Amino acid sequence: MRVLFACLGNICRSPTAEGVFRRKLEERGLAHRVAVDSCGIGPWHVGKAPDQRAREAAARRGIDLSALRARQLDAADFHAFDYLLAMDHDNLQAMHEQAPDDLDVHMGLFLEFADLPDTAVPDPYYGGEDGFEEVLDLVERAADGLLEEIAVRLETPR
Repeated sequence: MRVLFACLGNICRSPTAEGVFRRKLEERGLAHRVAVDSCGIGPWHVGKAPDQRAREAAARRGIDLSALRARQLDAADFHAFDYLLAMDHDNLQAMHEQAPDDLDVHMGLFLEFADLPDTAVPDPYYGGEDGFEEVLDLVERAADGLLEEIAVRLETPR
């Protein structure tokens, strides 16, 4: 099973989602069965570490994002992952525009797994520290829902 999180530049929301989901997989004993990655829709931050504010907010919750580096969504990603999860509607639209016609994966909004009325993770980049904490709260809730779905899929024989 393979999961890809996507946001605009891959320095705030999607690396946070990657880090949170990796930890939840480890806690559940599923890290060896699910590969996790993140990317950005655009090339602006390729090769850069996550935003310092995102790293600090995650570290306060025991999540280390320091080894992650931004990369851009690639055409091969559409066939390499089982879940392609966007942080907001614009990211999802960009993914749909790039997706091949024969795509047979789950491509949608990450917060759909959080059972919340608003399905977009707000971009904290131009805001203050509170925005990064809000992103973590939302991502943790969605990660729990995604983890439950994946756990069921892994237990169900195909």
